Amino acid sequence: MLHSTIKNALIRLAETNTDYIEIIEKQTFDLGLYRPVDIDPQTPHARDELYIVARGTGRFACGEEVEEFAPGDAFFVPAGSEHRFIDFSDDFAAWVVFFAKGS
Repeated sequence: MLHSTIKNALIRLAETNTDYIEIIEKQTFDLGLYRPVDIDPQTPHARDELYIVARGTGRFACGEEVEEFAPGDAFFVPAGSEHRFIDFSDDFAAWVVFFAKGS
């Protein structure tokens, strides 16, 4: 069994001085925690991904669509899509699931 808590993931993330940490890496998926500060600088990814908001509020833009979010909300982003979190609170953090490599 694999298990991670938001508390432990945030501690590990703080130790890296980055905005993303990979928690679980498997053949079929990767699980990470994303916590940008002030702005979300990401660019499109090569794999489909799923974001699950763990903490915080704000807005999420994907292509031309913009949606407000709160803890517990989830967003699916197809590979190659422009997307980013905007106007997010200081405590924002999201779990990120990247789907299988090469799929």
